[in-house]
Amino acid sequence: MPRRVSKHPTELELEILQVLWDSGPLSGQAVRDALEPTRSLTYQSVMTILGIMEEKKFVVRKKSGGRFEYRAKVTKSTTAKRMMRDLVDRLFDGSAATAMINLLETADLSDHELAELRAEVNRSQNKDNR
Repeated sequence: MPRRVSKHPTELELEILQVLWDSGPLSGQAVRDALEPTRSLTYQSVMTILGIMEEKKFVVRKKSGGRFEYRAKVTKSTTAKRMMRDLVDRLFDGSAATAMINLLETADLSDHELAELRAEVNRSQNKDNR
């Protein structure tokens, strides 16, 4: 039976997207080179994954100077929101509050980060009270 296609990027696909989000359009070789410090992949492996990502509509390719360049078709923000929503739905029964409490309990946040979170909660409360 064929493996179910994930609606979210795999770990490697996310790494490739991160490279494209950070660098903009790149050739397959440039993507492979950018991954080299953390992943030892062949050029062909990277091209196979890029092809799969194109089918999933995570990337688009365009011919540029005799070679293809790939760019992210999905934004980091949209991808993060979709993946977080899926995680909250599947792991925390749809409760964003439970997910946030879990994150607070397991994260080592600085005083600055806690202050930023408090400010965001206050902005959200004020927006809801209008």
